[in-house]
Amino acid sequence: MHNLKLYLVAFLIIAFSAISLLAQDQDEIVLGPYLQRMTDRSVTIKWSTLEGESRVIAPDSSVQLIRAYEQHEMLLSRLKADTVYHFNINGDSTGRGAGTFRTFPREIKPFKFVTLGDTRSRHDVHKKIVDRVVNETPLFVVNTGDLVSNGENIQDWEQFFRINYDLMRSTPYFPVLGNHEKDSKFYFDFFDLPGNERYYHFSVGDALFIILDSEGPDFQTPAYLKEENEEDFWQNYNRPYFEEQKAWLERMLSLHKDAGFIFVFMHAPIFSIKQSRLEGAKLRREFWGDIFERHGVQVFMNGHDHHYHHAIRGGTHYI
Repeated sequence: MHNLKLYLVAFLIIAFSAISLLAQDQDEIVLGPYLQRMTDRSVTIKWSTLEGESRVIAPDSSVQLIRAYEQHEMLLSRLKADTVYHFNINGDSTGRGAGTFRTFPREIKPFKFVTLGDTRSRHDVHKKIVDRVVNETPLFVVNTGDLVSNGENIQDWEQFFRINYDLMRSTPYFPVLGNHEKDSKFYFDFFDLPGNERYYHFSVGDALFIILDSEGPDFQTPAYLKEENEEDFWQNYNRPYFEEQKAWLERMLSLHKDAGFIFVFMHAPIFSIKQSRLEGAKLRREFWGDIFERHGVQVFMNGHDHHYHHAIRGGTHYI
């Protein structure tokens, strides 16, 4: 139902920094376009068109509109570093297909990015934050997880993309898996991410950015649904997955030991002041050990706890 169809043709005009993407006639963009996998020489542009819809009548006689989408994407390569490009998806009758992006710089130079998270609720506030971020024109955005309230609910994703339309068509968006994503197929359909898409890395100049997964692929574990049983979840269900992820992190940090700056992002915290989550945070500290401090990670950012908290250990700032 959410299959990917690559029937698009890209026409790149480097001299004018303009890109024209040709879509089928009468295709209407309903989600997107948005920018993924930005580098200093390439970017992926994604968007969705409506595949079909139906109305479902619930037992209480309420009517719910269910939609299915076709996912479209186009990889643009051989771009110039630190260059502004304008693109337009031709053939779209909605006028939504235009956007602008700047490729990442190759050399070392100042840039700004935005980190936000837990955007799953209070959509009026989310929209105000997005509008402010658009005005700040960051090079990219990292969302620390819980993008939506229920990752298995397509309406939540529709709301997310409506709110982020102006931001994501001009700013690359790097998500982190949160518990509310529920390891949903929608997440992996809508986003095109590096590596295995659960944990990955990217670079900007001499700065390294690492995205980790605190949730694991086996979401449907009874222990996870009760925070007091987080220890069972970690020890009995997903331990091999997290061990593999930790080994990957060691390799990435060793390979990039000369990075000028290292930022790590994960949904669940290493340090928490929320009483019900102290045990879970302690388990994560014990599991990850001193890996962040040992490799000179300057900043570790997380979501999950809906408040600001700043801890420092061994030179690493946990925010």
